[in-house]
Amino acid sequence: MIDTVFLSQDVLPTLNKGLLLSLGLIIPAATLGFACGVMLGCLRTFGPRWLRRLGDAYTALLRGVPLAVQLMMIYFALPKLGIYFEPYGAALTSFTLCTAAYQSEYIRGALLSIRQGQIKAAQALGFTTLQTIIWIVIPQAARRALPGCGNEIIYLIKYSSLAYLVTCMELMGHGKALASDTFRFTEVFLTMGLYYLGMVTLATWLLHWLERRYHIPGFGAR
Repeated sequence: MIDTVFLSQDVLPTLNKGLLLSLGLIIPAATLGFACGVMLGCLRTFGPRWLRRLGDAYTALLRGVPLAVQLMMIYFALPKLGIYFEPYGAALTSFTLCTAAYQSEYIRGALLSIRQGQIKAAQALGFTTLQTIIWIVIPQAARRALPGCGNEIIYLIKYSSLAYLVTCMELMGHGKALASDTFRFTEVFLTMGLYYLGMVTLATWLLHWLERRYHIPGFGAR
């Protein structure tokens, strides 16, 4: 039977504190990660060969190393080199760098899907390469990459729960501490799961709305 007193007086207030910090991690990391992903995707597609290879290496490294290891490296290993991060800064930096690597892959695929005829037509009209990329290619590619980038944001919501590993007490951190103190693991973790489910559901609805809003007529089925 559900203990409504424990739920209302202990679980919800504690998880609400963690929820605020989780949102404070997810929203900036998703925004910065998308912006960095667009820039990285452009460099990997249109940059000189050495820069493309450098971008490919960065993407392969960040996608190949588990996020938990990246968090530990930033928070515990970098101080050995004189670089220090607070728990929040370490988590935000790690999430941003990781999601940017994944976003760049979606963006790169979308950039490559733009027909070369459009690029040549823009150049024939006097557009420079940079102007062509900014005004012709990126607006279309960003819209085509939206489903994949949105999926990465869903993943970001869920793997934000790893921030507690570096003592950043977000939703998972507060919930785990409460469960350990009270030994009421079932109530706490079930409620926490509903919090994450709610965030994912809301994000999914918003992303589907954006996909419909910025859908390219004639591209894909609707």
